[in-house]
Amino acid sequence: MPHVLIVDDDAGTREALSAIIGEDGLTTATAGDLREARIQLVRQMPDVVFTDLKLPDGSGVELFEDLDPRSGVEVIVITGHATVESAVNALKMGAADYLVKPINMQRVKAILSRLPRAGDLKAEIGTLRGELRRMGRFGLMLGNSPAMQEVYDQIGRVAPTAASVMLVGESGTGKEVAAQTLHELSLRRKHAFLAVNCGAISPNLIESEMFGHERGSFTGADRQHKGYFERANGGTLFLDEITEMPIELQVKLLRVLETGMFMRVGTTKEIETDVRLIAATNRDPEQAVLEGKLRLDLYHRLNVFPISLPPLRDRGKDVELLAQAFLDELNERHGTRKHFPPAVKEMLLSYPWPGNVRELKNYVQRAHIMSGTDSDSTATVPLQITLSKPAAGTAITIPFGTSLAEADRQLILATLEQCGGVKTRAAEILGISLKTLYNRLVEYGNDAREDGDAADESRALGGADA
Repeated sequence: MPHVLIVDDDAGTREALSAIIGEDGLTTATAGDLREARIQLVRQMPDVVFTDLKLPDGSGVELFEDLDPRSGVEVIVITGHATVESAVNALKMGAADYLVKPINMQRVKAILSRLPRAGDLKAEIGTLRGELRRMGRFGLMLGNSPAMQEVYDQIGRVAPTAASVMLVGESGTGKEVAAQTLHELSLRRKHAFLAVNCGAISPNLIESEMFGHERGSFTGADRQHKGYFERANGGTLFLDEITEMPIELQVKLLRVLETGMFMRVGTTKEIETDVRLIAATNRDPEQAVLEGKLRLDLYHRLNVFPISLPPLRDRGKDVELLAQAFLDELNERHGTRKHFPPAVKEMLLSYPWPGNVRELKNYVQRAHIMSGTDSDSTATVPLQITLSKPAAGTAITIPFGTSLAEADRQLILATLEQCGGVKTRAAEILGISLKTLYNRLVEYGNDAREDGDAADESRALGGADA
């Protein structure tokens, strides 16, 4: 029978937790300080430890030193509102989750319902290590280069916990696939995984999309709408391009992270949610903070466990592995048996892939399409390096005293011109979403109608990949 140790100097908290845990058929032991807790650890090693951070003779995190990392003991830290930062630090040290006083007993039940499966989950992650050695796969991710081995190790460590994760990497490096892998290896995998591109939603609608709205709360709101936080309850919410989220909404997001509560637009009724957050950006997040694109307090809450995804040019022969996997998918889908000729294989390894995995996948698809129906090999399609970045020597001059808004305008328009009007390529070079680029062009009075998307995608496929 699972055993739980409760460490808190408040007798009422100990009794309340003991009662709720006992209802789930678990045995409990209690301690009022570190000394008593260590005595209980010697008497019987628990499966789960609930510990207050602030104890009469020290901090609850000191108990990590008394637990063997291989024992699989899960630690849940308890904190007051004033010490949420300490709880975040505890998550970095290996705590599975944290509770804020006054303790929400429904949250305790949710934690307990997940914890008994933690040992099985860790065993599954160990099994994936064997699959990685044999096939180069780790969950939904593919590649066995040293750079990716480090990423897999980080994912394996953080996935079973409740810690927020910040994925940082260039456009096209596979941040959403990494987020999905984190979810599939977490205790929330039976619940929803929802992905949100913060740069692709209109600033006027993003709050409604995140938190939902009530009927009649604004013009066009003809029915009640449940937002991402409500639909992802119990699961994982992936916020891509987090630096594109409006600052005023970042304040509300921070409150949800701290309290687990939110309100739909058009009501004052609070709704509880239990969501694990994974954020991603192709910017340097610290630079985004300095530029005012990302709130410092929100950055610290999201950056509990940062993972950097390497660009494809730093992954060696992973390029061949990925390209072959993409080609195998196309062969299976279309009933073909095409292979890469030697010239294409050599080109795959020599090209720097500025668009990373996304560009490689697009290239393989184009090579498959361009090959003849009777050919067993893919076409040797040239890589249009000229559209991947502005030509050497191309520059714009911005006089001293120019406003940032005007400098942004000149840079965006010059980049778009350099890319021959291909907005998908311009957005990639600028490090912004296609939707953000369209919004900027509308501000500048340029023709940026949404029906141009298909044309841009078509032009991009004719040149370099997005």
